[in-house]
Amino acid sequence: MNARSLLRLCSTIRNVNVYKRRFYCSRNVLELHERGMYEDIFPDTSTNEIVDLLKKAPQCVYAGFDPTADSLHVGNLLVLMNLLHWQRAGHQVIALVGGATGLIGDPSHRKSERVEMERHLIEENIKCIAKNIETIFNNHKDYFWKNKETKLKPLIIINNLDWYTNVNVIEFVRSIGKYFRMGTMLGRSSVQSRLNSDVGMSFTEFTYQVFQAYDWLQLMKNYKCRFQIGGSDQMGNIMSGYDLITKSLRKEVYGLTLPLITAEGGKKFGKSLLNAVWLSPTKSSSFQLYQYFIRTKDSDVEKFLKLFTFIPLNKITEIVNGHMNDPEQRRAQKLLAEQVTLLAHGEDGLLAAKRASAALYDKSIESFVRLNASELTDVFEGATIVEILSEPGITVYELAKKAKCFKTDHDAERIITAGGFYVNHQKITNLNEVIVPGIHILSNNISLLRVGKKTYHIVRWQ
Repeated sequence: MNARSLLRLCSTIRNVNVYKRRFYCSRNVLELHERGMYEDIFPDTSTNEIVDLLKKAPQCVYAGFDPTADSLHVGNLLVLMNLLHWQRAGHQVIALVGGATGLIGDPSHRKSERVEMERHLIEENIKCIAKNIETIFNNHKDYFWKNKETKLKPLIIINNLDWYTNVNVIEFVRSIGKYFRMGTMLGRSSVQSRLNSDVGMSFTEFTYQVFQAYDWLQLMKNYKCRFQIGGSDQMGNIMSGYDLITKSLRKEVYGLTLPLITAEGGKKFGKSLLNAVWLSPTKSSSFQLYQYFIRTKDSDVEKFLKLFTFIPLNKITEIVNGHMNDPEQRRAQKLLAEQVTLLAHGEDGLLAAKRASAALYDKSIESFVRLNASELTDVFEGATIVEILSEPGITVYELAKKAKCFKTDHDAERIITAGGFYVNHQKITNLNEVIVPGIHILSNNISLLRVGKKTYHIVRWQ
């Protein structure tokens, strides 16, 4: 069923009671479509069945994450948000980390085969991704779940390598392979696009849909997991799982896809594209995540507030209307950035992001002294950090040389005397001016040096 049809159906089944309209209080998570959360549903005639199931009893849902990097990124965040909505509605949530499927590689939306990864890297990535997911769910419980009288069902994280370790390949092909038809497998869009390309597709990647289908079969057997969610590029793999389970177990299962969140220019986020904003603080700081959402276009901010926050829809309408009356203040973007950063990095991360943002925009000394060297590096992207031993009587000229701000001594003399050198945003033209603590050295033992308009050096005094 396509998005428009689902919206029409949801509008007919929606309970008008205000309590039920708050999505986390209603088990019918299909109502999330009002937030633009769902792209499609499979099978397309199953919506009434899903509504009945959700109303009768809590259900189990899963989403898979392959360990292709040591962190998830903003492109994965919508899937996590959807899982959180299921958890808020009282359902059991499973995050499947693909220790096995990560060794194979999902061909969806890829023009070439993934580079084969070493097993020890995949194992390390699994630990990091599991920590990403746990952090998101723990922050949600601590900062966003207001109904403390009702306990959320604990998140379950599973590595699919667990059920492949002792599988006999002959028995697997014999017992599972018989449920797959070559014509159907070849017809998947992810397969067709690669078969028609110059690079083609290996047998390894071709089998990916079988393994993802088998994952769902195992979850259905062990957890009665009837629902799988994923990005819209996962529909072919979800359909394979549906075929396997309905044929082998004769049980109905359901797939829901979500819109892909893309980077600027419409490209999918990813490690290989070098455009990812990561959820791990060791790869992208809370400031970088905060700034990504601060820069949301006015035309996208309402959509992102619906997708990436738990704010009620009527409140989002008020926020957006107020924002449009005074868009220069970017109130909607600031609220969006705060909510997402709090979810991904917690209170400490949000405070650090707001401190760094204040330093970026107001450029006052007061805002700098609250930051450490690494936070300043985030603010002034590309800045070089140097450590210099504090010596009495060091001059501006000597400082510039020690920090390697200039290629030659002649450049240093020329640019400084011409007014192109700044210490803590104060222009200095006297080569022999002595560096003074409290003026040139801030209370956090840092000096911010600038050459011209954009070249920064951060001095950490020892």
